[in-house]
Amino acid sequence: MSSPAAKPLYAGYRFPAEVISQAVWLCFRFPLSLRMVEEMLAARGIVVSHETVRQCALKFGQEFANQIRRPPRAGDKWHLDEVAIKITGVQHWLWRAVDQAGMVLDMLVQRRRDKRAAKRLLRKLLKRQCRAPRVIITDKLPSYEAAKREVMRDVEHRQHKGLKNQAENSYQPTRRRERQMKRFKLARQAQRFLFAHDQIANLFHLRRDHVTASEHRAARARAFEAWADISGVTTAT
Repeated sequence: MSSPAAKPLYAGYRFPAEVISQAVWLCFRFPLSLRMVEEMLAARGIVVSHETVRQCALKFGQEFANQIRRPPRAGDKWHLDEVAIKITGVQHWLWRAVDQAGMVLDMLVQRRRDKRAAKRLLRKLLKRQCRAPRVIITDKLPSYEAAKREVMRDVEHRQHKGLKNQAENSYQPTRRRERQMKRFKLARQAQRFLFAHDQIANLFHLRRDHVTASEHRAARARAFEAWADISGVTTAT
């Protein structure tokens, strides 16, 4: 039985809160196509079209992501990187920052790969994190150093291609999603989808090193509880 809080959020929708929550979670948590999500739901006896799954993801993905709380305190070492993505045949740059634990701090889809674009990312990070890091790690793109001198003058800056593996690794789920979606159609769509994708990934970003199996299971259970609360499907007791 759904909780009373779920009713206003899903008012007017044919499917119950539990089905919509599961569909959105599958879309953003795993590199699945819409038809794969349709089939996975069908295996559980839920008949829903891939177009309905798409509409639910558009409607609720961003809304759920906005409710996910940031970690109490992100790491003090920020890894910054940018990769090229094609949107309707035009090259864009996906800028992303992660901390030393692999938590995504923020991202931006931009047309430029220059000082102005780097400054925009740094300012957005400062506004969202409400503090400067101890050190930032980037590749040798000169735009980072030029932007840092104006935005984070006193922050240590390390430039070395081999030091930013954390940021590069964070792009792997994005690349898989991009392939499944047959590339993004609009920069705005990419920004919206990847923001929700990263926030949901952060919620389920569970460290396996230096923790016992029981601690890992407890952390996973807390993540699922948080997702149920965010999506409004907490079961009544």
